[in-house]
Amino acid sequence: MHIVSHIVGQGLGLVAVGLGLGICGAFVGTRLLSSFLFHVSAADPITFLAISMLFVTVAIGASYIPARRATKVDPMAAIRQS
Repeated sequence: MHIVSHIVGQGLGLVAVGLGLGICGAFVGTRLLSSFLFHVSAADPITFLAISMLFVTVAIGASYIPARRATKVDPMAAIRQS
């Protein structure tokens, strides 16, 4: 289980960096494009939160599934093939 938590933790670390940069860029972008937004404020917190949670959910799935597969591989067989 340590391998799974390590791999998922690394994936979530990358997502945290990406979300931080992306949210900062989105705030700048919405200020520039605010005239094109209809019925939504330039910094709608619900939209930012929903998309962030979607990205975190996808990242957990994208890192958990390969991590679970990695725990089922025999370590000696993996070493022999490399």
